Amino acid sequence: MKKILYVAAECMPFAATGGLGDVIGSLPAALKGIYGEAADIRVALPLYGVVGASFREALAKESAFTVRLSWRNQSCSVWSLCRNGILYYFIHNEYYFDRQDIYGYSDDGERFAFFSMAVLDMLEHVGFWPDILHAHDWQGALAVLYKSLLYGQRAEFDRIKTIFTIHNIEYQGRFSLAMLEDVFAFSPNHTDLLGWKEEINLMQGAIILADQITTVSPTYAAEILTPAFGHGLDWVLQAHTAKLSGILNGIDYVYYNPAAPAAHLPYTKETIYRKRENKLALQNSLGLSRREKVPLFSVISRLVGHKGCDLLCTAARRLLTEQDAQLIILGTGEARYEACFRELEKSFPEKMRALILYDRDLSKKIYAASDFFLMPSVSEPCGLSQMIACRYGAIPIVRETGGLADSIKNFQIENGRIQGCGLVFRDEHADALYEKITEALDMYRNAALYRQIAIQSMEQDFSWNASAGVYAALYQRLCSPQKG
Repeated sequence: MKKILYVAAECMPFAATGGLGDVIGSLPAALKGIYGEAADIRVALPLYGVVGASFREALAKESAFTVRLSWRNQSCSVWSLCRNGILYYFIHNEYYFDRQDIYGYSDDGERFAFFSMAVLDMLEHVGFWPDILHAHDWQGALAVLYKSLLYGQRAEFDRIKTIFTIHNIEYQGRFSLAMLEDVFAFSPNHTDLLGWKEEINLMQGAIILADQITTVSPTYAAEILTPAFGHGLDWVLQAHTAKLSGILNGIDYVYYNPAAPAAHLPYTKETIYRKRENKLALQNSLGLSRREKVPLFSVISRLVGHKGCDLLCTAARRLLTEQDAQLIILGTGEARYEACFRELEKSFPEKMRALILYDRDLSKKIYAASDFFLMPSVSEPCGLSQMIACRYGAIPIVRETGGLADSIKNFQIENGRIQGCGLVFRDEHADALYEKITEALDMYRNAALYRQIAIQSMEQDFSWNASAGVYAALYQRLCSPQKG
């Protein structure tokens, strides 16, 4: 039986802020669907204060012990919950995790060092020794580092293979060198491994020590080998390309389902005409002009620079000024972008809504009501929103980068047949985005063509079926005896 342990800071539906939580919430279950009883798949994550009461009431206590982190001795309890064939371990320490948010604290380095150390200490207490430890992003990088540097001398740990997945290379886990021993419990001998421009870089160390490295799309795997996208780690990745691969993420087709009751009026590709009822209902609830035939564009995103918000601010103003269309933006982020979109709503109250909040249920209603979905990212490791938009028949308009390039192909007609499921532009400029918006408006005016492309977008398979199979093959190669 293959034994796999995922180590991550987020996991849907327990605690999540973005794509990482979606992936950890769905990939293990997809792999369980492939392996069945031939695999024991478990997930370790912190027991945050935001984990809901209904989940907390179902937790079973597995163990309690003390974690030694440098000079600190911190209490730890491990709780478990089985869901859809996956066993979830929740690492609890009141001081580190009983807080309002998941991230954003000055001691995040210490918090996730404790988490990773606790996960490795937990293995003996719960009697589970995985074949593969699959760690995610810088918060999980320490599990790879500790396994190799502090625990690797023990036979039980030495046989564990490690995979490190980079979800976004911009967030690397960089800290003061003074924390090397005092917080992270490493020795001065590890400075060369972890040192990066007078700092510690946890992601760098995990890249070097992991048995395999993956990232979340093939194009992004190529992009991060370059200075433009590698954010200072391109040279490390270039030295380890033999163990680097890009595997496109998928989405949870049960959670994101237009035929489910989350939409005002559920629909399928055969009943896609019902989207207009969802549009009317959303317009009504948000106080927009209630117009069935006006094209509705939407954005559901973190409002930050690499998501293309500079392009959006400029193109959105042109759209609202020059065209008969509506725009809804849902998300939070940098104050300047929030202010830009709020000002647009103030200027165009009949056509625009800036919903500066995080609301997953509302996001599904927006997907179900939208005709087009805007995602002009400057960089995008994978992106899930464009896949979700396709699932709901909201035709995506994306920039050709990272996972957007791998998932969305530009609409064209070849030999009388429609190819592609979206509109794609390359130049990092608001004019290029607006040109595609005008193409979308032309497409919308041709009702039969628009309907065909919307249906074609719904027919794309962005489930985890294919990608989980690629991971299963990677796990198999990693666990297979090496021929000498």
